[in-house]
Amino acid sequence: MQDNAQPAVTISAIASAAGVSIPTVSRVLNGRSDVAPATRERVEVLLREYGYRRRGAGRPTSSGLVDLVFNDLDSPWAVEIIRGVEELLNTEGLSMVVSAIHRRGGSGSTRKWLDTLGARPSDGAILVTTDLDSFLHAELQRLNLPLVVVDPAGVPDLEVPTVGATNWTGAVTATEHLLQHNHRRIGYVAGRPGLWCSRARLDGYRAGLDAAGIAFDAALVVGGDFDYASGFAAGIELLTLPDRPTAIFAASDQMALGVYEAARQQGLRIPDDLSVVGFDDLPEAGWASPPLTTVRQPLSEMGSLAARTLVRLIRGEAVESPRIELSTRLVQRASVRALHP
Repeated sequence: MQDNAQPAVTISAIASAAGVSIPTVSRVLNGRSDVAPATRERVEVLLREYGYRRRGAGRPTSSGLVDLVFNDLDSPWAVEIIRGVEELLNTEGLSMVVSAIHRRGGSGSTRKWLDTLGARPSDGAILVTTDLDSFLHAELQRLNLPLVVVDPAGVPDLEVPTVGATNWTGAVTATEHLLQHNHRRIGYVAGRPGLWCSRARLDGYRAGLDAAGIAFDAALVVGGDFDYASGFAAGIELLTLPDRPTAIFAASDQMALGVYEAARQQGLRIPDDLSVVGFDDLPEAGWASPPLTTVRQPLSEMGSLAARTLVRLIRGEAVESPRIELSTRLVQRASVRALHP
């Protein structure tokens, strides 16, 4: 029988007693290595003295269930991440529940998932999110649920482990590839404003131009939203400029394929009249006509690494690095043609 005379000890009470912040206690509970040894020991002692019950403490076995949560499930890269997570969890004898917290659904969608999470056991969660808002972050800390964030759209500087890709380097590589093919007027279709990866890829594009001694031209940069429709709209805008670009680098494959359709409607052929490079290396990139040259973001590997990291947290093991970025690489296909010098 549960003893109701003693109130549950909270993370904030432990933090106050230890003279540290709540995120520091959370890092100790999550096995993070970026805590000073003396501080970790002081927090661990207090956790034992106060009888703090970690999530799932007292259960003879784990639930064997992990939550995989997306902002939206209609993105093609969701399938790639699911594949990587599932393969790793299968080797560990764990199962997963896939959910979506829709960006357009407001806080109600988040609240519904949290209510569902509270109604059934879960050993931990992997969030594939473009926006880990303060409410969701606080609720997950309150639940003390082991958590890893996969951020193809970018969530830096969290108090939980994150797995991402080298967005800046990938964008530099794509821009350099076009420059090596003698393109000097290169359009850019940017990702959703305000996201870390959008900034990193735009900065990489600019750095590639700067290294080649080419001045940045804001007229050649058009904003997008990582989807086909915004890529098409940006393509039309760039290709109807009085002095249109000879090549376009799009910050996602979906937007690059939108540029394909814009070029078709403008009577332009790829790569004869326009070279195009994307970012992601989704299966659709290889099926396009012509097949799309793109920067491969290792989505399946990111999912697998996130799952492996979460398993370590569930087991109470320390995580060496709070953020891991996997390498991107250029996949050359048939959508780029060299211009004559």
